[in-house]
Amino acid sequence: LTRKSHESMKKVQELQPHMEKLRNEHKDNPHKLNKEMMELYKKYNVNPMGGCLPLLLQMPIFIALYQALMRSLDLRGARFLWIKDLSMPDAVHLPFTMPVLGNSINILPILMAGAMVFQQKIAMQRGSATSSPQAKQQQQMMIMMPVLFLFIMYSFPSGLVLYWLTNTVLTMCEQRAIMHA
Repeated sequence: LTRKSHESMKKVQELQPHMEKLRNEHKDNPHKLNKEMMELYKKYNVNPMGGCLPLLLQMPIFIALYQALMRSLDLRGARFLWIKDLSMPDAVHLPFTMPVLGNSINILPILMAGAMVFQQKIAMQRGSATSSPQAKQQQQMMIMMPVLFLFIMYSFPSGLVLYWLTNTVLTMCEQRAIMHA
């Protein structure tokens, strides 16, 4: 699913010059612009939703893993590297107290946010280098999404964050292979 998503996003990125040209030609007529865009997608056999749909199909796995980690007694106390319990956040105790976090910090969500930033930088390498509104919006999302995920997943079970981190790292590798192919 991830490979299909990245291949679709690569095709859409390759069409960016054509799409920008259409936006400039039909900026006053959104109906005509949408029609021309659909024709462009048909001509090059590109599905604009192809990048998102496979990711949405993975959401039930994510939710099921969350539920399993929260409710499974077999997974309680399961250790991995420095993590003492995969069903709990991976709190590493600090010798000092921080204002918001207290005397412990969760390492995996921070690693995951960093990996997400790096993944998005890889994705934008082949993207348009223009200063279009779409490029500016992507830049903002590149900053906001990892921060949002950091806050959301900071207190999640470490097994779930580890899954997301591993998925992100593997996706980065696959993304690099697809982009350089």
